[in-house]
Amino acid sequence: MIPNIPAIKNPEKYSAFELSREKILGALDVAYKQIDKLMAQVGYKFPNEYSKDDVYATVENTFGWGNGFWSGILWHAFQLTGDEKYKNTVLGQIPSYTKRITEKIGVNHHDMGFLFSLSCVAAYKLTGNEEAKAAAIMAAEHLTTRYRKCGDFIQAWGNVNDPKDNRLIIDCLLNIPLLYWASEATGDKKYDEMAWKHFNTTVGVCCRPDASTYHTFYFDPETGAPVKGVTHQGAFDESAWARGQAWGIYGPMLTRTYKDSDDAMNIFKATASYFLNNLPSDYVPYWDLCFNDGSTEPRDTSSAAIACCGMLEALKHMDKADPLYDVFKNAVNRIMNALIDVCAAQDKPEANGILPHQTYALPQGIGIDEYNIWGDYFYIEALHRLLEPDWQLFW
Repeated sequence: MIPNIPAIKNPEKYSAFELSREKILGALDVAYKQIDKLMAQVGYKFPNEYSKDDVYATVENTFGWGNGFWSGILWHAFQLTGDEKYKNTVLGQIPSYTKRITEKIGVNHHDMGFLFSLSCVAAYKLTGNEEAKAAAIMAAEHLTTRYRKCGDFIQAWGNVNDPKDNRLIIDCLLNIPLLYWASEATGDKKYDEMAWKHFNTTVGVCCRPDASTYHTFYFDPETGAPVKGVTHQGAFDESAWARGQAWGIYGPMLTRTYKDSDDAMNIFKATASYFLNNLPSDYVPYWDLCFNDGSTEPRDTSSAAIACCGMLEALKHMDKADPLYDVFKNAVNRIMNALIDVCAAQDKPEANGILPHQTYALPQGIGIDEYNIWGDYFYIEALHRLLEPDWQLFW
């Protein structure tokens, strides 16, 4: 369903606020130092998806869903600084992506976009690297094998056609841009058609009437009928897991970049308004939006950074006369100002991440109040967007 757009409860909370260029540049200077520290550690390898005691371990490109975010960080650093060391490092990683998709190493899931859009698609767009293009197209083709015609969605996890895993998750809204791009790159419309159907299925079941979102939704394996929405990483089934809500903000806007869809824009406005209505007074969300001022629960700065990227993309497409235009613009400035201050307060010299106080999966006890590589990425993307509103997306 397309939910109603909630009214902003406290509009004064998102009154005019300008984030200075000097503060943005200062935040990036801090980030470059952390990027260089981590790059010196991992070389052509990768940081783990989450840190332990604020330090990322080094891993190979053989498992997980987060490696593409590190490559994406390096591409942003290259674009922002012009320093060839960042470009050369990512190009040195490309063979590991080729090997991973060719040999099907750790790809029994839907996160091909997270892995290949920010690494290989970006490499092709920025340098014309043909190996990267080929790997990204192979990844898109692999993603199509998870498409369930009975239900019109991409299966998130587990073995394809396993009845117990017949579900999607809202995160995949950030994976389907790989399919849209693959249609443009190959001329084959099947990728675009699957992505568009998955988008409509996802927003149709994951968006609740109040504009909060389900994390995951199950379908009947025999009929394809929607069965139930639940959570995997949120506080409870009917809560709004903060990062899931953020995926529900940015995901529709990424589809909007490929599809001139009023529905995508209206879904964005609804999910973003819900997010803003449930932020604490310091603009830094807790790991689930059911928690607010006075809670002792862990924060999740990554969801704030993701939401800001979605709002910044939306501002490019919105009419400035739209009453929500200034709300979203001011919200981004206030949230990013808060995140920059959070980063400035880092006090561990051994830390090698960028954006502290993220939460990966609290119910599973993973990456709580740590650095998570995707949050580091979206923070850098948001800063880049603030400096260059016409930045051309990697997605």
